[in-house]
Formats: sequence, C-alpha cells, structure tokens
Amino acid sequence: MQRRTLLISSAAALGTPALRAESAWPYSTVRIVVGFPPGGGTDALARVLAQKLTLLWGQQVIVENKGGAAGLLAAEYVAQQPSDGSTLMMAHINSHALGPALQGAKLRYNVQRDFVPIVLVGVTPNLLIAWSGAPHDGVKDVVALCKAQPGRVAFGSAGPGSAQHLALEMFKVQAHVDALHIPYKGSAPALTDLMGGQIQYCFETMTAATPHVKSGKVIAIAQTRAKRAKGHPSVPTMQEQGYPRFEATTWYGLAGPGKLPGAIADKVNRDVNTILAQPEVQAQLDNYGAEDGGGTREKFAQFIVSEQVKWARVVKEGNVKVDT
Repeated sequence: MQRRTLLISSAAALGTPALRAESAWPYSTVRIVVGFPPGGGTDALARVLAQKLTLLWGQQVIVENKGGAAGLLAAEYVAQQPSDGSTLMMAHINSHALGPALQGAKLRYNVQRDFVPIVLVGVTPNLLIAWSGAPHDGVKDVVALCKAQPGRVAFGSAGPGSAQHLALEMFKVQAHVDALHIPYKGSAPALTDLMGGQIQYCFETMTAATPHVKSGKVIAIAQTRAKRAKGHPSVPTMQEQGYPRFEATTWYGLAGPGKLPGAIADKVNRDVNTILAQPEVQAQLDNYGAEDGGGTREKFAQFIVSEQVKWARVVKEGNVKVDT
C-alpha cells in the first residue's frame, strides 16, 4: 500500500498527461480553430461556445481563424497539433465530408485517423439569398434568369469545394441550368459582395446569412433542408418550390486531434451538451437555424460517416472537380 501511494504521489508531482487530463484539464488556454475568416457561420457558433466554455472552465477559450481551401487548411493544421486538449476544431461539413469526397487520396489528413469527434453542435439549412437588385420572388425567378443568361448569373461561395459551392452544383443539376461560380475565401467576403451587387446570389449558411436577412440587406428566397428552420418559419424550402430531392445542409461540431485522451473528449462532450441546453444558447442557435445538436461522441462519429458517404455519391454523380 505504501508503494502504491508513493507511485501515485510521484506521478502527480511529475504531472503526467493522464492524471492532468482527468483532474486538472483545462490547465491553460484552449483554442477552437475555425477554418474560415471572422464573420461567417462557423466563426459565429464557435464564439458562442468559446464564451460559455470560458465561464464554465475558468480558463480562456479563444477562437483562432485559419481560413483557406474551404476549411481544409485548418483541418490539416489541427491534425498536426498536440493531442493535449489545448487545440480543438470546429469541424465542418467541408473539412470532414466534402474535402474527403473531392480530394480523395490527395487530402493531407484522414478524418477517421487524425480526428476525435467530440460533439455535434448543429445542423443548418443553407439559404438561397439574393442581392436586392436581382429577381427574388421565388426559385422560379432564379431559374428563369439563369436560363435567360446561361453561365453569366453569378453565385458566390465560401470557396471551391465548400458547402455553398456543392449546394450550387446540386441546384445546377436539378434545375438544369448553368451558372457562374465565384469562390471567395469565406462567407464574409462573399456576403459583402452580394450586398454590394457584385454577385447576384449565394447558397449561404443560414448562420452567416441570418443577420443580413434580418436587417434587410439580402433577400431570403429558399432554405435547403427538408423542414423549415425554427428561425425562418416564413422562408419556403427548395422542396416546397418544386425540387423534392434538394437537401443540402451545413453542419458544425467540435473535434480534437487524433490522439486526444478519451477523458478530455468526454468532458468537452458533457460540458457542450450542458451549454447547448441553456435557453439563451438555444435561442441563439434557433436564430441561426442550427438544430439537432448535442448527443454522444458516437452519434457525431456516425453522423460524419453518413455525410461522407452521401457527398461522395453527389461528387461522383455530378462529376464535380475543384482545385484547392
């Protein structure tokens, strides 16, 4: 018994990772890496979590933006970070489903090997939004304009291979139209150009688009989930407007580097579930259209796999290719 007590005391004195992870974590600032510039949907939700986790943990949780390649550069960066809980990622459909589907063996990380799924934060529709000077009474107006001006009607996106881009590709196939894809380095610059009339439309994340829709700076034409989001009950879905197979969502969740200790992942999962259940946080998520978040680590892991299968099929059937 004395020897066992001595071993435990010695391990504690040395601060072994296992004991620190289980008892003292977080013991320094925690970064949530976002693969897009400030102002986009992923950034907005990450900042909601960072603020609440800072209060809950008594340690600063900061958001670090590393934009580029539609979120893939940030994922590559996080995959290479120490698995000590100091760096987490706001995983995104781009980094964990679309990137693998589009890049295949060229991708410089493996989602299953290099990441530990922690918790799903929310699933949102995209919004088909318009510059106020473009036809915007319904999807039929957008289709009519694209058919009248094939290859000339400009749709912005957060980058090649982004969720916004793939929603556009789905639209082109199902509506039998040609349109001009204008990729940006994130949602914020795309929205700036949309509001300025440099582009006519975007399939933008509801999280990023909502503040501008509420202010009247852009017009919401349709949402892209099968059901209407609580935050936009008056905006009809693409399915309601004649496209019964159209469903293109954006989703967000926390993940850590591939060797993140289970004790840390479990703690983050529990605490984020607690935060997501808070009425004021739920109200924020509803406003952004982010629904169905929370649940177990296993639920998020299974969800990621299902999204990878779905979008790999879309990319193959649509022969979608991008250079990132």
